[in-house]
Amino acid sequence: MTAGLLEHVNFTVANPPETAAMLCDLFGWHIRWSGPSANGGHTVHVGTADQYLALYGARAPEPPAERSAARQANLNHVAIVVDDLDAIEARVLAAGYQSENHGDYEPGRRFYFYDGNGIEFEVVSYAPR
Repeated sequence: MTAGLLEHVNFTVANPPETAAMLCDLFGWHIRWSGPSANGGHTVHVGTADQYLALYGARAPEPPAERSAARQANLNHVAIVVDDLDAIEARVLAAGYQSENHGDYEPGRRFYFYDGNGIEFEVVSYAPR
């Protein structure tokens, strides 16, 4: 049996094109596809040639629920591996987001930030210092 590979993660955001542009700017990704989706929504697929985030925008979005890591089926964070953690953190800060919860432990270094949708991103680098 071959191991499965993660292709994409789909979640709802307030404005898919805006969130996709932010991810392209921060991580050097590209928009793979954009168009109408289920229930009158709009979706943007943003990422690399092999992996992406499907950003769904509902026709009538509901307000976000209170975050809790204890809630079943809660999205806790999306982790993105980068080569140059310091350069990406500088981009995150320049874009107006706050970095937090820095960790420097084996096997890598990391920080976290929340985007405008309230989604937490972990940015991690396994590159040698």
